[in-house]
Amino acid sequence: MSKISIKLNMKNSITYKILTSEDFEACVMLGTEVHGGGYIDLVNIKEWVDKGTKNNINASFVAYDGDKIVGFRITYSAKQWQMDQWSSPELWNIEPSKVCYFKCNSVDKNYRGYGIGSELLFLAIAAVKKQGSQAGVSHLWMESPGNSAVKYFTKCGGKLVKEHPDRWLESSLQGYDCTICDIECHCTAAEMIIYFDQ
Repeated sequence: MSKISIKLNMKNSITYKILTSEDFEACVMLGTEVHGGGYIDLVNIKEWVDKGTKNNINASFVAYDGDKIVGFRITYSAKQWQMDQWSSPELWNIEPSKVCYFKCNSVDKNYRGYGIGSELLFLAIAAVKKQGSQAGVSHLWMESPGNSAVKYFTKCGGKLVKEHPDRWLESSLQGYDCTICDIECHCTAAEMIIYFDQ
C-alpha cells in the first residue's frame, strides 16, 4: 500500500466530536504522554473546557480512531481567559476582547502527519467564530520534534507575534515535567495569532 493511500485510510478512520467529561480521563493520559507529567489533570481539564464554553457552544474537540483517543484540542473563548506576561496584545492589531486562546493541542505520536491537529484547529475556529471571536492566539512549543507545532500552526494561517524563551520554566519548578528538559524547562514558546477572516 502506498504512503498516500495509507494517509487517506487513516483520515477516513478518524471521527471528531465535541470534548465532554466522558473524554477527560483519556485526554489526561494522552496529554501527559505528549506534554509531560504535571501539565494536565482531571481538575484542570474541566476548568479548561469550561473556559471554552460560551453561549452554549463548546470550542474544545476530540479525535478518535474507533474507541481510541488520538487527539484533542482545548480552546478558551474570548473574554474567558487571563492574559499574562507571555501575552503581547499590543502586537496583535486587534481588540483583545475579540481574541480566543488556543490552550492545548495533543495528537498521539503514531497519528501525527495525517492532518488531525489541523482538523481539530479548524473545528475550534468554527466554534469560536460562532461565539464572536475574530482571532485566536496560542503559544507553540518550538522544541516540538522538528518544530512541528509551529509549522502546522503556520500552515493553518498562524503568524508569529513574538518568541518567549523559558515560557514553561515556572511551571517546571512547580512540578511540570517537560519531555525535553531535565529538571528546569528552558523551552521557547512562539506566540502566534490566526486572524479568522483574512
